[in-house]
Amino acid sequence: MDRVYEIPEEPNVDPVSSLEEDVIRGANPRFTFPFGILFSTFLYCGEAVSALYMVRIYRKNSETYWMTYTFSFFMFSSIMVQLTLIFVHRDLAKDKPLSLFMHLILLGPVIRCLEAMIKYLTLWKKEGQEEPYVSLTRKKMLINGEEVLIEWEVGHSIRTLAMHRNAYKRMSQIQAFLGSVPQLTYQLYVTLISAEVPLGRVVLMIFSLISVTYGATLCNMLAIQIKYDEYKIRLGPLEVLCITIWRTLEITSRLLILVLFSATLKLKAVPFLLLNFLIILFEPWVKFWRSGAQMPNNIEKNFSQVGTLMVLISITVLYAGINFSCWSALQLKLADRDLVEKGQNWAHMGLHYSVRLVENVIMVLVFKFFGVKVLLNYCHSLIALQLIIAYLISIGFMLLFFQYLHPLRSLFTHNIVDYLHCVCCHRNPQGRVENLEPSFDDEARQSIV
Repeated sequence: MDRVYEIPEEPNVDPVSSLEEDVIRGANPRFTFPFGILFSTFLYCGEAVSALYMVRIYRKNSETYWMTYTFSFFMFSSIMVQLTLIFVHRDLAKDKPLSLFMHLILLGPVIRCLEAMIKYLTLWKKEGQEEPYVSLTRKKMLINGEEVLIEWEVGHSIRTLAMHRNAYKRMSQIQAFLGSVPQLTYQLYVTLISAEVPLGRVVLMIFSLISVTYGATLCNMLAIQIKYDEYKIRLGPLEVLCITIWRTLEITSRLLILVLFSATLKLKAVPFLLLNFLIILFEPWVKFWRSGAQMPNNIEKNFSQVGTLMVLISITVLYAGINFSCWSALQLKLADRDLVEKGQNWAHMGLHYSVRLVENVIMVLVFKFFGVKVLLNYCHSLIALQLIIAYLISIGFMLLFFQYLHPLRSLFTHNIVDYLHCVCCHRNPQGRVENLEPSFDDEARQSIV
């Protein structure tokens, strides 16, 4: 049977330059076991079961407020997870009543996991057979410092399995930052003020912490893929380990500081935290309104203006949720066609960590001087110092990654050392600052010695 070829549209690649460059035929991609899908489903089910168990315990003990907040965080993240999977798979335009019903009872990730496993087993049984329908994919790779354009065939089944993987990566971020972060923060707060650590709450906090760390690690990987969409990127074990340590220290220290600050001031801390979140939430919209640009219409061709607006609101809520607890690794730009800033913006990253460091120091000082001794039987000064040191260490791992371990660091026109040298030494400040935010095309053509 003759095979049908399809060349997918890649808007970020110049078709003229692609034809002029030498194309190397790469080996066809092999399918691998979907460990990430299974792990994401396990985290979703584990956190859901433990959250519902704690809701039952709180209700039994007549702790209405604790029960309400725990259940609300679980329901909000679960609904957003279902909507994310439906949107990525475009189920509203398909006749899949069973999938929609499973999403309705909040078990969408389970049925999607079964679909991915069935697809994997089908591929495993047909290994070695040629698929009648394949597509051609072209990506750039850096080989010995040289850009090489590689082309390979991707079967329809492998592309479907890859779509499942991408959907679960986005689902994990939704669950982590819109569900696990508030859930973990609140359960830590309840533990501090109640001075009790039941086993069910410990299990819930462990699932939430793993979910947040996993989601933050995926956030970095997806950010690299989005920024360098025309490149084929591979992250080694050392790079993944560095990102995991960086994100774990950053998130745990930030959340513990927020919990201690909230436990110290109680309701007085709500205006400060709410204002902090709203500033992050409305920042992209303020920039969008000031730019005078129109609403992007390329998100989904079947969406109306209202549907597009709802998607943009959901994206900005997720963006604010990520930046509230850690750095998002992307700068949202609603006026842009791709919705994100493609350039490596060192100034944005430096501003984020500078502001967060100042905030953390202020909240730690509030805890140190006004914290109630009943909360913890440890020295407040030692706790405050350890939290700030942990956050500084996380910044150190972040600098290490971008300076030495980033897979495409040779494309940076300026690296971390250049930016720190420019900021700290103030040498040629005007000219250097203008060059700190180069266009994406310039980044792809220059490299650092």
